[in-house]
Amino acid sequence: MSTWRMPAETAPQERLWMAFPTGGYTLGETAEDAHAARSAWADVANAAVQFEPVTVVVAPDDVDTAARYLRPAVGVLTAELNDAWMRDIGPTFVLDDDGRVGAVDWVFNGWGAQDWAQWDKDELIAAEVAGWTGAHHLVSGLVNEGGGIQVDGEGTVLVTETVQLDPGRNPGLSKADIEAELARTIGASHVIWLPRGLTRDSEKFGTRGHVDIVAAIPSPGTLLVHSQQNPEHPDFEVSREIISFLATTRDAAGREWNIIEVPAPETLTDAEGFVDYSYINHVAVNSGVIACTFSDPNDEKALRILADAYPGRRVVGIDARELFARGGGIHCITQQQPAASRKGQS
Repeated sequence: MSTWRMPAETAPQERLWMAFPTGGYTLGETAEDAHAARSAWADVANAAVQFEPVTVVVAPDDVDTAARYLRPAVGVLTAELNDAWMRDIGPTFVLDDDGRVGAVDWVFNGWGAQDWAQWDKDELIAAEVAGWTGAHHLVSGLVNEGGGIQVDGEGTVLVTETVQLDPGRNPGLSKADIEAELARTIGASHVIWLPRGLTRDSEKFGTRGHVDIVAAIPSPGTLLVHSQQNPEHPDFEVSREIISFLATTRDAAGREWNIIEVPAPETLTDAEGFVDYSYINHVAVNSGVIACTFSDPNDEKALRILADAYPGRRVVGIDARELFARGGGIHCITQQQPAASRKGQS
């Protein structure tokens, strides 16, 4: 029996995986909407490929369209898709004690079987990606998404009570059941249960509380945490609650957290109501960080915080407003594949 462990997202990477928007609410109702979505996804892929290989999964009918948006250096593989949130529909990659790569295939059911979601094609993508990579395919019976976990690579994992314990995802499972499966699949020895996620993410078209717009672990013992600083926004109280809670927790090694508050953008609303814009939803790549910006006065401050938290990496900001208008950010549309160790390649 191999022992599997999800490495930190800052560990050396083989490539970054993404998907290309293909239909439904993500593309919207007009040609302008579709262009905005495709441009937003492509901007992330085109930025990341400057740092490491990027492969984008594209629906067969969209190959020619994708080629007009993606740099030639971006690799393309084809599979049928419902949507394009690779963090959630793709596998979570892990390494074993010998450095071999595994791919955890969670059950995906449209973020808790939400009535607006379709997932008959997306639920098959994790297995497809596992096959393409040659990673060991680890099938899990847990309904989970990659956006619902954050790890430090040393056994700590952050989750949210409203996600993994969601009756639309895992009815009847206890915290102990979920912790046991997280230990088996990603090597989690210490699970921290956040009470909830951000307000908009908890509404009809949200994920019900993904942790990856709330908190990130740039290095062991350090937390980057979303901090809404305007009392007019409902996340003012939410972020205070989460920060206070995290201050009472420790990591797997027993360390107190160095909590770095990352101010939310000053923008409070869009046409749909209070936004959940968050700089936390970034992705680390080899020698770099691809980060969300919002044409907001706080963008520069947030990028400086990220640069300090990820020393030696170049931080590239990408306008993420079109992503968040569709329900997520840069971390949500990407999934990193760690590099196998030399021992694991032999």
